Amino acid sequence: SEKARTLLEMETPKAVTNVETRITGSVRNLCLAAKEACEKLGYESMILTDALQCEAKEAGAFLVAIAKTHQNTDKSLAFIAGGETIVHVTGKGLGGRNQELALSAAEGLAACKNTAIFSVGSDGPTDAAGGYCDENTKEKLRRAGMNIYEVLKENDAYHALQKTGGLIITGATGTNVNDVAVVLIRRRFL
Repeated sequence: SEKARTLLEMETPKAVTNVETRITGSVRNLCLAAKEACEKLGYESMILTDALQCEAKEAGAFLVAIAKTHQNTDKSLAFIAGGETIVHVTGKGLGGRNQELALSAAEGLAACKNTAIFSVGSDGPTDAAGGYCDENTKEKLRRAGMNIYEVLKENDAYHALQKTGGLIITGATGTNVNDVAVVLIRRRFL
């Protein structure tokens, strides 16, 4: 009917022709920038992937496995993984996928020497873009009366990392090209 056609035309969005879209960055570019920064600091660097898509806890465990595999190196190494992990929220805590990825690595990092894992997002609504853990994080949490598994169960990585000095605060970046996680194994003084 004429009335139905008129209603349909009113509800149908009109094409916008004066909009230009420019892609100025990508997760691949983010990984390449991280690789370049690590190399400037003296780390031999490798991009593992720019398509990481799994649970944040699984990504943390995977990156710890990489760190453990390379503990016998005499070189400073950096392994970079870009993408975007997910978190299934079961608790009532505070934190995001990057903080949870880092904290989930803390248990395994306790057995590593001069090794750290950090993960940051290129966007985000909170003050903390990500988190950092090293071989001392587990002990710091224990001294603070916190259990890693309980914290992760409550999805409260923010408060745990806050207690250890492991929150990464960047401020607004003005972009969104996914996340980057980095394993750093330091073997010579830089």
